[in-house]
Amino acid sequence: DISKVECHFINGTEKVRLVVRNFYNREEIVRYDSDVGRYVGLTPRAEKAAWNLNSNPAEMERRRAEVDTYCRRNYELA
Repeated sequence: DISKVECHFINGTEKVRLVVRNFYNREEIVRYDSDVGRYVGLTPRAEKAAWNLNSNPAEMERRRAEVDTYCRRNYELA
């Protein structure tokens, strides 16, 4: 499994969007988008994985916090 994390900045850090894409065998299977606020399964088999991730409160809180701890912090460092 490979994950790709993207931060999209609109008007500096006023509007920040975090997108985490999870790949398996070079195919994107699960995506977290902070604008949506949850994981989305992109294949029928991945829908169960997305459901499991969305039902884990610790995982969801960690992803929500990454907008500030990962995206905004890295923007300020650059």
